Parts: sequence; C-alpha cells; structure tokens
Amino acid sequence: MSEITAHHGLLTDIDLHVDDTGGPGRPVVLIHGWPLSGESWAHQVPALQSAGYRVVTYDRRGFGRSDKPRSGYDYDTFADDLEAVLQALDLRDATLVGFSMGGGEVARYLTRHGSDRVRSVVFAAAVPPYLAQTDDNPEGPLDKDTAEGMEKGLKDDEDAFYRQFTTDFFSVDGTLAVPEGERAEAERLAHQADHHAALAAMKAFATTDFRDDLRHVTVPTLVLHGDSDSTVPFEGSGKRTHEAIPGSELHVVAGAPHGVNVSHADEFNRALVSFLQR
Repeated sequence: MSEITAHHGLLTDIDLHVDDTGGPGRPVVLIHGWPLSGESWAHQVPALQSAGYRVVTYDRRGFGRSDKPRSGYDYDTFADDLEAVLQALDLRDATLVGFSMGGGEVARYLTRHGSDRVRSVVFAAAVPPYLAQTDDNPEGPLDKDTAEGMEKGLKDDEDAFYRQFTTDFFSVDGTLAVPEGERAEAERLAHQADHHAALAAMKAFATTDFRDDLRHVTVPTLVLHGDSDSTVPFEGSGKRTHEAIPGSELHVVAGAPHGVNVSHADEFNRALVSFLQR
C-alpha cells in the first residue's frame, strides 16, 4: 500500500491511498462506489490476481484512507485524481473498472485524458449516462424527491442513513441478498467517509450528465449490471450506457442487487475475467 499525491495546484495537493498487488500482469484499476472505499473490492482482488493481473485499488478523495479536503468533489477533479494514480504508477494498457459512482470517473476520464493509457473499460452497476430525472432526461431513474430525501437523510442522521442505504444496496425486493456481515462491513466503510465529502459526492453522482462523455468511449467496453438493482436501476443506467456505446458488451446478472460484486461475486468475477481475456 502507498500514498499517491494528486496535484491540483500549489496549495491543493491531496494524498490518495492506493493498494497495488504489483507484478508483471496487465493492470486492472478498480474504482469504488459511494460511500465506500477501495476495500469494497475484497471479492475481486484475489480473483483478478490469481488470473494473472496486476490489481490497483484506491480510495477516492474524502473517502476511506485518503485525504479529506473541503473541495474537489466534482467529476473533473475525480478524473484528474485517477490520472494522477495512473501516472504515478506508470500504468499503461490498463482496464478501468468503475462501480456505481466510479463509472462516472471512467466516462469523464476518457473525455479529459483520452485512452492512451487505457486498453478497455467496465461500467459495473454504474451511474452513467445520467441519473437525474429532468425534462431532457425523462429516463433518468433518480427523481427530485428521492434525491432530496437522500440528502436530508444523510444530513439529519448519518448512522441511520448508512444503515438503511447499505441494506438497500444489497437487497432484492426487500430481502438482504448477502450475509449480514457483508452489509455491516459496507456500513463500516461508509463511516470512514468525511460527512462533507459524502454530501458533495452524492450531489456529483446525482446531477452529473455523462451523455456527452460516453461519446468518447471508443475502447472495448463491458457493461455489467444486476437486473434487480434498486439503487441504480438497470433500465435507466446500464441498459442506456450499453446502447450509447457502439460495440459494447452487456452482462446482466439475474436476481442481483446493486452490490452485485459481493452478492454474486463468482458470476461477476467470471464475466470480468472473461472480458479481460478477450
């Protein structure tokens, strides 16, 4: 493990916590969801490493073990932080795997930094193309009342909010699809997040329009999503992302909630490794 400094000006250097398995294998960079950390990829790192890949995870600014500044919680900065990680480790021919909120980093990264370092990308239960339900995005799965309710819930009672959020994260039709210990572990990771960062990042993933960014996705792409995801519903997100990226592959995991990489880890890993090997 190490700390990598993301440079954004004389007074705004931010240290990001990075875990890197090392080795000569092709790099796979795993970008976590909200409000978790790189530790949320615990079911993927060993599987990818055993398949011969160099696996890199990092904690987004404001989350996990990374620095928690007061600013920089927008997707341009998140994408620049990702570039700082790739540069510092000199990663090339990399596959970027963005889960949930992390899918936004993948889309915005290719817009801002191009694909010179990127071999392929994966959108896993990811928020693109645009979560917010607006007049020009009626298919957006996140309506204004729900978004405002989430913000109010996090502001009013963080403990209760994270408990319910992680329950919904791993549930299908109101039934938890993982052992309670997995849900509790996600709640523990959520509590590592800075409160201000969590609110600002919530606004970012809820309101950022990635429709133009998806036009810059020209590398091989896998869209991986659970069909019972109530947090980032497939019909309004993964399905539309697949349709927006010519030639993209789609793998829908039957009966899987938002936390598909945990609830259906074996199928998730098989689909991911199969894509990587092509």
